Amino acid sequence: MTVQIVTMGLVFGLIFKTELSEYLPFLATSIIFWGMISSTINEGCMTFISSESMIKQLNLPHYQYVIRTVWRNLVSAGHNIVILPLLLIILWRFPAWTLISFVPGLVILLLNIGWVVWLLGMMSARFRDMPPIVASVMTIAFYLTPVMWYPELIENNSLAHLMLGLNPLYHWLQIVRLPIMGQWPTWENWGLALLSAGIGWVVTIVAYKKYRNMIAYWV
Repeated sequence: MTVQIVTMGLVFGLIFKTELSEYLPFLATSIIFWGMISSTINEGCMTFISSESMIKQLNLPHYQYVIRTVWRNLVSAGHNIVILPLLLIILWRFPAWTLISFVPGLVILLLNIGWVVWLLGMMSARFRDMPPIVASVMTIAFYLTPVMWYPELIENNSLAHLMLGLNPLYHWLQIVRLPIMGQWPTWENWGLALLSAGIGWVVTIVAYKKYRNMIAYWV
């Protein structure tokens, strides 16, 4: 991943005409956390399907399968995040006090990923064509979300800016990316990330209460 980040940083840094000392930390943070988000969501579709034998033979709470999927990808991201301190030290950039907001940001991010994994896991168990559909949607979302490009490139009061503000993935990324970049997430980032978590968990809990007894038959 280090080679990928450096190569992409050199190429897109030249395209966007930005200082590598600013763009490389931005790109590295974006790729690491976007990789965690997208891989967890994609694997989340298989959460219950891949645990078919355990679900049918053991009476375990279904949330354990969700936690296992989220935890596995969190550990994988933890291995990749080691790149960031080394990169920041080399470029002599330090996040300062903003880093304290990283922990609540990560918690909110995991809360959002959790309900997505649980809901998509149930939907994919019922509709087996969901995983490739979700994979395609995440590929499109990669280009619509500022992972490789700065959100500041979009003009304020434009339709693109409005669409960016309505993209929950953007706010999930911002609440963990900005603290490492030495910036504070905006109230809009916090508010919409919390709002998506609240609405998502309500929808997921309602759906789970209605269909939890069907999961063993669907898988």
